[in-house]
Amino acid sequence: MIADLKPYAEYRKSGLPWLGQVPGHWEVKKLREVARVVNGFPFDSRRFSLSHGYPLIRIRDLDKNRTAANYSGKFVEAAKVLPGDLLIGMDGDFNVGTWRGGEPALLNQRMCRVEATTPDATHFLRYVLPRTLLEINELTYATTVKHLSSGQVERIQFGSPPPAEQAAIVRFLDWANGRLERAIRAKRKVIVLLGEQKQAIIHRAVTRGLDPSVPLKPSGIPWLGDIPQHWETPLNQRVFREEIRDHGDVPETQLSLSQRDGLIATKDMQERSLQTATYDNWKVTLPGDLVLNRFKAHLGVFFAATLRGIVSFHYGVFAPKRELCSKYFELLFHTAPYRTIYAGRSNGMTVGLQNLSNQNFYNVRCVLPPLAEQVAIVDETERETRTLNTATSRLEREIELLREYRTRLVADVVTGKLDVREAALHLPDEALPATVEDDADLNSDSDAIDEEADV
Repeated sequence: MIADLKPYAEYRKSGLPWLGQVPGHWEVKKLREVARVVNGFPFDSRRFSLSHGYPLIRIRDLDKNRTAANYSGKFVEAAKVLPGDLLIGMDGDFNVGTWRGGEPALLNQRMCRVEATTPDATHFLRYVLPRTLLEINELTYATTVKHLSSGQVERIQFGSPPPAEQAAIVRFLDWANGRLERAIRAKRKVIVLLGEQKQAIIHRAVTRGLDPSVPLKPSGIPWLGDIPQHWETPLNQRVFREEIRDHGDVPETQLSLSQRDGLIATKDMQERSLQTATYDNWKVTLPGDLVLNRFKAHLGVFFAATLRGIVSFHYGVFAPKRELCSKYFELLFHTAPYRTIYAGRSNGMTVGLQNLSNQNFYNVRCVLPPLAEQVAIVDETERETRTLNTATSRLEREIELLREYRTRLVADVVTGKLDVREAALHLPDEALPATVEDDADLNSDSDAIDEEADV
């Protein structure tokens, strides 16, 4: 059905360079002509990412925030956000999404709420605004952070079809999104299964070795059980020591931890890598070191260094006290039991941010085979998981292509490049997924670890 879509029969100039031509019967309108834009007001809020659902303050926490509590009840009532409301983030990468919080919240000045006259009109704006916001850089002002005012949001222009056609577009895109979301979720489930299979292979190898006939002994570690008789279980303190090597103002490659790629040059991070104004507190790491993010150790963010560079002060750099294969310990500390152990040993600071101190790291027992076995385990697990990694990468690429296709399809429909009126009349009745990703979510999964972010 999607493949059969055709352009409209007649077009005219829109007067907007980015939009080009629109169907002849469409109008070009400003947002304020079809909706009311409600801005929030200043108050302390720790996160403003619409994708992650923390751009606001909960109504029940209002009294705890002195700045927000100073505003009148009338103003607070006007800035209230209810589940399902359409919101726009006005800082940085402007995003659009539906508030999915389970309770009422209050708008921060970095957000605005868009109220259209009808549910169909609101839903149409939910589709059209992300495409429009990509084209309004000339409206923004900034030094380092781009920002939109609520007045600029009100002046956003877009192609507006008649109400009945908006409803048809919404119906078609909901249906198409539902089909694409089901395909994406099916692939994600397979990725999860492949990941579980990979973890099972690694867990067995790093805790039992490669020879099933070797004699075993009690490990003395409750969750571990028996281990090969000739293996050790020393404290981390006997295996690693922290190294704080001063770079001495010598230019070095800045390194960052990526959950997918390990310790890599920051310039090679695909997105959202950290930037810094000074390297005064940074330290040198060398190949063979074990590097961890102290605040993400409970997520298994331990990686063996394969190149020289500098890392920020919130990373821990641990050099081996004896000859060993640090890649083996990367695999070991990525296992679910060790992630649980480090979570219990970390001091919680806020959600998702828990500090693992040196002492708490040192006091954990590791599993230590002889060096030759460490190397063999690393080589064998890489061989056994190579096919799984290839399949996972292929599925991730397929998901990426589906997302790109969805973005292109939505853009073509809401800008009038494709006519969906006839298709919308013949759609089958299908239940939508419980949650369909909106455009604010397209660039970030809701997994526990952001695979591309500097972690």
